[in-house]
Amino acid sequence: MAIVLIRAVFLYIVITFSLRLMGKRQLGELQPSELVVTILISNIAAIPVEDSSVPMIMGIVPILTLVCLDVIMSGFMLKFSKVRKLMIGSPRIIISEGKILQKEMKRLRYTVDDLTESMRNQQIFDIEQIHYAIVETTGKINFLLKKDYQPAEKQDINKNGSTENPPSVIIRDGVRDREQMKLLGLGENWLTKTLREKNLSEKNVFLMTADKNGKTNIIAKEKQ
Repeated sequence: MAIVLIRAVFLYIVITFSLRLMGKRQLGELQPSELVVTILISNIAAIPVEDSSVPMIMGIVPILTLVCLDVIMSGFMLKFSKVRKLMIGSPRIIISEGKILQKEMKRLRYTVDDLTESMRNQQIFDIEQIHYAIVETTGKINFLLKKDYQPAEKQDINKNGSTENPPSVIIRDGVRDREQMKLLGLGENWLTKTLREKNLSEKNVFLMTADKNGKTNIIAKEKQ
């Protein structure tokens, strides 16, 4: 019994350290690939705890291997946006300007029940109140209420009408998102002209957001 207890405590320390290396906080914040690693780690850790005849090294080595793989993949996703989009996808709009995008919901395999449940979780009970709804890569749906249904203090902050046209990321770390530009109705020529006015090239932009009116916010990359 004492051996099992010691092994469990030791593996607890190893797993906690491993998850700290992954830099995660809550289960709901995990991306699909990260969730897979977490599930595999829990299953691998259970084997040496339940069976004392299994050497501890047989649990520690696979756990550290999975953590190293996750760190390496995170590096690849940070450097290559296509790898990131392949592994974890990208946020998707399912309600735009109060209109439900049914084709997008079907593509994501989201049902009406999924949508209404997420609404209730955020204390929204009338779909008429929703202006935008975005499905994040974690599966969570975030809602933007129409201006008339927002709290009074938020209406005061957004008197300029920015809530009616929430900005989207169109350049991240020097790579443009053509899909978001298409959704916003912004063309390639507009982007080239906007960057030229700022004396910037696309590869020198760390983050650029824009709304449907063409209002932009650009953050240049820091010089190395």
